[in-house]
Amino acid sequence: MSNEKLINGNIFLSHRAISTIAYHAALESYGLVGLAPKNTAAGLANLIIKDPTLGVNIDFDGSCVGIDLYIVVEYGTRITSVASSVAENVSYQIQNQTGLTVKYVNVHVRGLRVSSPD
Repeated sequence: MSNEKLINGNIFLSHRAISTIAYHAALESYGLVGLAPKNTAAGLANLIIKDPTLGVNIDFDGSCVGIDLYIVVEYGTRITSVASSVAENVSYQIQNQTGLTVKYVNVHVRGLRVSSPD
């Protein structure tokens, strides 16, 4: 949890808030179908409880934040371009909206999805 002391009080920023920003920033990227669970247990848990931060893992050390994203890419798009676009967009949005320094954004491609030709 981020903690910033101000004259009028404190600002606390939770891991979940950072994860939600990263989730929505990733979904804005071209070629991304969605985010995937990082493992089978997380996938099963998501069937029961719909988590808006599925596929996002945050590592926060007090001054910097590290982000791991697990994504599904649209078949036919260039995977490296989609992954770098997602990483850049997430990094920019986190820095812009929270003021935190992003140490890294790791993008793990968990699968490809073929859309219907309709």
